[in-house]
Amino acid sequence: MNIVFKSHGKLLISGEYFVMKGAKSLCIPTKFNQILEVNKLKEKKLVWKSLDENYNIWVEGEFRIPNLKIISGTGKELIFLLKILIEAKKLNNDFLDGREGFIVRSLMNFNKNWGLGSSSTLIVNISKWAKVDSFKLFWSVLCGSGYDIASAITGEPILYKNVDGKPVYNIIKFNPVFHENLFFVYQNRKQNTSDEIEFFNKKSVYDKKIIDQITKISERIINCSTLDDFKSLIQNHEELISNKLGKPKIKQLKFPDYEGELKSLGAWGGDFILAAGPKNSKKYFVDKGYNTVIPFNEMLKKS
Repeated sequence: MNIVFKSHGKLLISGEYFVMKGAKSLCIPTKFNQILEVNKLKEKKLVWKSLDENYNIWVEGEFRIPNLKIISGTGKELIFLLKILIEAKKLNNDFLDGREGFIVRSLMNFNKNWGLGSSSTLIVNISKWAKVDSFKLFWSVLCGSGYDIASAITGEPILYKNVDGKPVYNIIKFNPVFHENLFFVYQNRKQNTSDEIEFFNKKSVYDKKIIDQITKISERIINCSTLDDFKSLIQNHEELISNKLGKPKIKQLKFPDYEGELKSLGAWGGDFILAAGPKNSKKYFVDKGYNTVIPFNEMLKKS
Protein backbone atom coordinates (compact mmCIF):
# COMPACT_ATOMS: atom_id res chain seq x y z
CA MET A 1 0.00 0.00 0.00
CA ASN A 2 1.44 3.36 -1.07
CA ILE A 3 1.03 6.26 1.40
CA VAL A 4 2.02 9.77 0.29
CA PHE A 5 2.80 12.81 2.43
CA LYS A 6 3.39 16.27 0.98
CA SER A 7 4.71 19.53 2.45
CA HIS A 8 5.38 22.86 0.76
CA GLY A 9 8.48 25.02 1.03
CA LYS A 10 8.50 28.53 2.49
CA LEU A 11 9.90 32.04 2.23
CA LEU A 12 10.11 34.43 5.17
CA ILE A 13 9.10 37.83 3.82
CA SER A 14 9.65 39.79 7.03
CA GLY A 15 11.20 39.22 10.43
CA GLU A 16 14.38 37.32 9.53
CA TYR A 17 16.59 36.80 12.58
CA PHE A 18 14.18 38.57 14.93
CA VAL A 19 11.47 35.96 14.39
CA MET A 20 13.55 34.00 16.92
CA LYS A 21 13.16 36.83 19.44
CA GLY A 22 9.38 37.14 19.21
CA ALA A 23 8.86 39.52 16.28
CA LYS A 24 5.69 38.86 14.32
CA SER A 25 6.85 37.72 10.90
CA LEU A 26 5.24 37.13 7.52
CA CYS A 27 5.84 33.79 5.83
CA ILE A 28 4.45 32.50 2.54
CA PRO A 29 4.28 28.90 1.27
CA THR A 30 5.83 28.17 -2.10
CA LYS A 31 4.44 26.03 -4.89
CA PHE A 32 7.65 24.01 -4.53
CA ASN A 33 7.30 20.98 -2.26
CA GLN A 34 8.71 17.71 -1.02
CA ILE A 35 6.81 14.42 -1.22
CA LEU A 36 7.35 11.32 0.93
CA GLU A 37 6.17 8.01 -0.55
CA VAL A 38 5.95 5.08 1.87
CA ASN A 39 5.48 1.45 0.81
CA LYS A 40 5.41 -1.60 3.06
CA LEU A 41 8.12 -4.25 2.88
CA LYS A 42 8.02 -7.79 4.30
CA GLU A 43 11.66 -7.66 5.35
CA LYS A 44 12.17 -5.80 8.62
CA LYS A 45 14.26 -2.95 7.33
CA LEU A 46 13.85 0.60 6.06
CA VAL A 47 15.09 1.27 2.53
CA TRP A 48 15.45 4.99 1.85
CA LYS A 49 16.11 7.14 -1.22
CA SER A 50 15.96 10.94 -1.46
CA LEU A 51 15.80 12.38 -4.98
CA ASP A 52 16.42 15.95 -6.10
CA GLU A 53 14.44 17.88 -8.71
CA ASN A 54 16.32 16.07 -11.49
CA TYR A 55 15.60 12.65 -9.95
CA ASN A 56 19.23 12.24 -8.92
CA ILE A 57 19.75 10.33 -5.67
CA TRP A 58 21.35 12.51 -2.99
CA VAL A 59 20.56 10.42 0.11
CA GLU A 60 20.46 6.63 0.03
CA GLY A 61 20.65 4.04 2.75
CA GLU A 62 19.15 1.09 4.57
CA PHE A 63 18.39 0.71 8.28
CA ARG A 64 17.47 -2.27 10.42
CA ILE A 65 14.28 -1.82 12.38
CA PRO A 66 13.40 -1.36 15.13
CA ASN A 67 16.96 -0.45 16.28
CA LEU A 68 17.66 1.76 13.20
CA LYS A 69 21.20 0.48 12.82
CA ILE A 70 22.65 1.50 9.45
CA ILE A 71 22.95 -1.47 7.07
CA SER A 72 24.28 0.52 4.12
CA GLY A 73 24.95 4.12 3.19
CA THR A 74 27.22 6.90 4.40
CA GLY A 75 27.42 10.67 4.55
CA LYS A 76 26.26 13.55 6.73
CA GLU A 77 22.86 13.67 5.03
CA LEU A 78 22.19 10.04 5.97
CA ILE A 79 23.28 10.71 9.56
CA PHE A 80 20.91 13.69 9.71
CA LEU A 81 18.07 11.51 8.42
CA LEU A 82 18.91 8.88 11.02
CA LYS A 83 18.76 11.51 13.74
CA ILE A 84 15.27 12.57 12.61
CA LEU A 85 14.06 8.95 12.57
CA ILE A 86 15.50 8.24 16.02
CA GLU A 87 13.86 11.35 17.49
CA ALA A 88 10.54 10.51 15.80
CA LYS A 89 10.70 7.05 17.37
CA LYS A 90 11.34 8.61 20.79
CA LEU A 91 8.16 10.64 20.36
CA ASN A 92 6.15 7.60 19.23
CA ASN A 93 7.56 4.23 20.18
CA ASP A 94 5.09 2.49 17.84
CA PHE A 95 6.84 4.13 14.87
CA LEU A 96 9.14 1.68 13.07
CA ASP A 97 8.45 -0.91 15.79
CA GLY A 98 9.70 -3.84 13.72
CA ARG A 99 6.39 -5.44 12.82
CA GLU A 100 6.99 -4.56 9.16
CA GLY A 101 9.53 -2.90 6.91
CA PHE A 102 9.26 0.00 4.49
CA ILE A 103 10.57 1.31 1.21
CA VAL A 104 10.57 5.12 1.30
CA ARG A 105 11.22 7.62 -1.47
CA SER A 106 11.50 11.35 -0.79
CA LEU A 107 11.26 13.65 -3.79
CA MET A 108 11.58 17.44 -3.91
CA ASN A 109 10.73 19.52 -6.97
CA PHE A 110 13.13 22.37 -6.13
CA ASN A 111 16.86 22.88 -5.85
CA LYS A 112 17.86 21.98 -2.29
CA ASN A 113 20.34 24.89 -2.32
CA TRP A 114 17.53 27.42 -2.69
CA GLY A 115 16.82 27.47 1.04
CA LEU A 116 13.09 26.86 0.60
CA GLY A 117 12.99 24.21 3.31
CA SER A 118 14.49 20.90 2.23
CA SER A 119 14.94 20.00 5.92
CA SER A 120 11.70 21.43 7.30
CA THR A 121 9.51 19.82 4.64
CA LEU A 122 11.25 16.49 5.25
CA ILE A 123 10.72 16.79 9.01
CA VAL A 124 7.03 17.63 8.61
CA ASN A 125 6.53 14.71 6.22
CA ILE A 126 8.23 12.31 8.61
CA SER A 127 6.22 13.70 11.53
CA LYS A 128 3.00 13.01 9.60
CA TRP A 129 4.14 9.48 8.88
CA ALA A 130 5.24 8.88 12.48
CA LYS A 131 2.13 10.64 13.88
CA VAL A 132 4.17 12.95 16.11
CA ASP A 133 4.20 16.68 16.79
CA SER A 134 6.08 18.43 13.97
CA PHE A 135 7.46 21.20 16.19
CA LYS A 136 8.76 18.77 18.81
CA LEU A 137 10.47 16.73 16.12
CA PHE A 138 11.97 19.85 14.52
CA TRP A 139 13.36 21.23 17.78
CA SER A 140 14.82 17.85 18.70
CA VAL A 141 17.15 17.99 15.68
CA LEU A 142 17.53 21.67 14.69
CA CYS A 143 17.51 25.15 16.14
CA GLY A 144 15.31 27.94 14.81
CA SER A 145 12.02 29.70 15.36
CA GLY A 146 9.83 27.00 13.80
CA TYR A 147 8.14 29.34 11.31
CA ASP A 148 9.06 27.00 8.46
CA ILE A 149 7.33 24.12 10.25
CA ALA A 150 4.17 26.18 10.70
CA SER A 151 4.28 27.12 7.02
CA ALA A 152 4.67 23.49 5.93
CA ILE A 153 1.81 22.42 8.21
CA THR A 154 -0.66 25.06 7.03
CA GLY A 155 0.40 25.50 3.39
CA GLU A 156 -0.98 29.06 3.64
CA PRO A 157 0.49 32.55 4.22
CA ILE A 158 0.89 33.09 7.97
CA LEU A 159 1.87 35.66 10.55
CA TYR A 160 4.13 33.82 12.98
CA LYS A 161 5.80 34.55 16.28
CA ASN A 162 7.28 32.73 19.26
CA VAL A 163 5.70 33.38 22.65
CA ASP A 164 7.66 31.93 25.56
CA GLY A 165 9.24 29.42 23.19
CA LYS A 166 5.90 28.30 21.77
CA PRO A 167 4.68 28.80 18.18
CA VAL A 168 1.79 31.21 17.69
CA TYR A 169 0.53 31.77 14.17
CA ASN A 170 -2.56 32.55 12.16
CA ILE A 171 -3.43 32.11 8.51
CA ILE A 172 -3.79 35.32 6.49
CA LYS A 173 -4.40 36.43 2.92
CA PHE A 174 -1.39 37.79 1.05
CA ASN A 175 -1.48 38.33 -2.70
CA PRO A 176 -0.65 42.00 -3.37
CA VAL A 177 -2.38 43.80 -6.23
CA PHE A 178 1.10 44.87 -7.37
CA HIS A 179 2.38 41.26 -7.50
CA GLU A 180 3.58 41.72 -11.10
CA ASN A 181 6.25 44.04 -9.68
CA LEU A 182 7.58 41.48 -7.20
CA PHE A 183 10.33 38.95 -7.95
CA PHE A 184 12.39 36.42 -6.03
CA VAL A 185 16.05 36.35 -7.08
CA TYR A 186 18.37 33.51 -6.13
CA GLN A 187 21.85 34.75 -5.20
CA ASN A 188 23.62 31.69 -6.63
CA ARG A 189 24.71 30.51 -3.20
CA LYS A 190 23.07 28.93 -0.15
CA GLN A 191 23.63 30.47 3.25
CA ASN A 192 24.21 28.17 6.24
CA THR A 193 21.22 28.87 8.48
CA SER A 194 22.72 27.31 11.61
CA ASP A 195 25.87 29.43 11.28
CA GLU A 196 23.77 32.57 10.79
CA ILE A 197 21.64 31.81 13.85
CA GLU A 198 24.81 31.36 15.90
CA PHE A 199 26.19 34.66 14.55
CA PHE A 200 22.95 36.45 15.37
CA ASN A 201 22.71 35.04 18.89
CA LYS A 202 26.27 36.15 19.64
CA LYS A 203 25.62 39.59 18.17
CA SER A 204 22.15 40.29 19.51
CA VAL A 205 20.34 40.65 22.80
CA TYR A 206 16.62 41.04 23.33
CA ASP A 207 15.58 44.41 21.90
CA LYS A 208 11.88 45.13 22.41
CA LYS A 209 11.98 48.29 20.32
CA ILE A 210 13.22 46.61 17.13
CA ILE A 211 10.92 43.61 17.73
CA ASP A 212 7.94 45.97 17.94
CA GLN A 213 9.10 47.84 14.82
CA ILE A 214 9.42 44.64 12.78
CA THR A 215 6.04 43.44 14.03
CA LYS A 216 4.44 46.67 12.84
CA ILE A 217 6.14 46.39 9.44
CA SER A 218 4.85 42.82 9.07
CA GLU A 219 1.32 43.90 9.89
CA ARG A 220 1.51 46.82 7.49
CA ILE A 221 2.93 44.70 4.66
CA ILE A 222 -0.08 42.39 4.57
CA ASN A 223 -2.42 45.38 4.30
CA CYS A 224 -0.26 47.25 1.81
CA SER A 225 -2.19 48.48 -1.26
CA THR A 226 0.49 50.28 -3.31
CA LEU A 227 3.93 49.35 -4.60
CA ASP A 228 5.43 52.58 -3.26
CA ASP A 229 4.20 51.81 0.26
CA PHE A 230 5.55 48.28 -0.01
CA LYS A 231 8.97 49.51 -1.17
CA SER A 232 9.08 51.96 1.72
CA LEU A 233 8.31 49.21 4.22
CA ILE A 234 10.94 46.78 2.98
CA GLN A 235 13.50 49.61 2.82
CA ASN A 236 12.74 50.40 6.47
CA HIS A 237 13.05 46.71 7.34
CA GLU A 238 16.45 46.50 5.62
CA GLU A 239 17.70 49.53 7.56
CA LEU A 240 16.68 47.99 10.89
CA ILE A 241 18.36 44.62 10.25
CA SER A 242 21.44 46.16 8.62
CA ASN A 243 22.04 48.45 11.61
CA LYS A 244 21.51 45.66 14.09
CA LEU A 245 23.73 43.10 12.33
CA GLY A 246 26.38 45.55 11.19
CA LYS A 247 26.04 44.20 7.65
CA PRO A 248 25.50 46.20 4.43
CA LYS A 249 22.13 46.03 2.69
CA ILE A 250 21.99 43.85 -0.40
CA LYS A 251 21.09 46.76 -2.69
CA GLN A 252 24.03 48.80 -1.46
CA LEU A 253 26.33 45.79 -1.75
CA LYS A 254 25.43 44.37 -5.17
CA PHE A 255 22.67 46.26 -6.97
CA PRO A 256 22.99 50.02 -6.32
CA ASP A 257 21.57 50.90 -9.76
CA TYR A 258 18.39 48.82 -9.44
CA GLU A 259 15.30 50.97 -10.02
CA GLY A 260 13.37 49.59 -7.09
CA GLU A 261 13.91 48.25 -3.59
CA LEU A 262 15.51 44.97 -2.51
CA LYS A 263 15.12 42.93 0.65
CA SER A 264 17.18 39.99 1.87
CA LEU A 265 15.14 36.95 2.86
CA GLY A 266 16.16 34.54 5.61
CA ALA A 267 19.86 34.41 6.44
CA TRP A 268 21.59 37.44 4.91
CA GLY A 269 24.21 36.75 2.26
CA GLY A 270 22.64 33.83 0.44
CA ASP A 271 19.44 32.19 -0.76
CA PHE A 272 16.78 34.52 -2.19
CA ILE A 273 16.22 38.26 -2.19
CA LEU A 274 12.90 39.98 -2.85
CA ALA A 275 12.87 42.63 -5.59
CA ALA A 276 10.11 45.22 -5.77
CA GLY A 277 10.42 47.33 -8.90
CA PRO A 278 9.72 47.54 -12.64
CA LYS A 279 7.81 44.71 -14.35
CA ASN A 280 10.88 44.07 -16.54
CA SER A 281 13.12 43.52 -13.49
CA LYS A 282 13.94 39.96 -14.56
CA LYS A 283 16.10 41.24 -17.43
CA TYR A 284 18.09 43.44 -15.03
CA PHE A 285 19.08 40.50 -12.82
CA VAL A 286 19.69 38.05 -15.67
CA ASP A 287 22.01 40.59 -17.30
CA LYS A 288 23.99 40.63 -14.05
CA GLY A 289 24.33 36.84 -14.03
CA TYR A 290 21.43 35.93 -11.73
CA ASN A 291 19.42 33.53 -13.87
CA THR A 292 16.95 32.25 -11.28
CA VAL A 293 14.38 35.04 -11.12
CA ILE A 294 10.89 33.87 -10.14
CA PRO A 295 7.86 36.18 -10.33
CA PHE A 296 5.76 36.35 -7.16
CA ASN A 297 2.79 34.45 -8.55
CA GLU A 298 5.04 31.68 -9.85
CA MET A 299 6.57 31.22 -6.41
CA LEU A 300 3.46 31.45 -4.21
CA LYS A 301 1.46 28.30 -3.58
CA LYS A 302 -2.12 28.87 -4.67
CA SER A 303 -4.84 27.91 -2.18
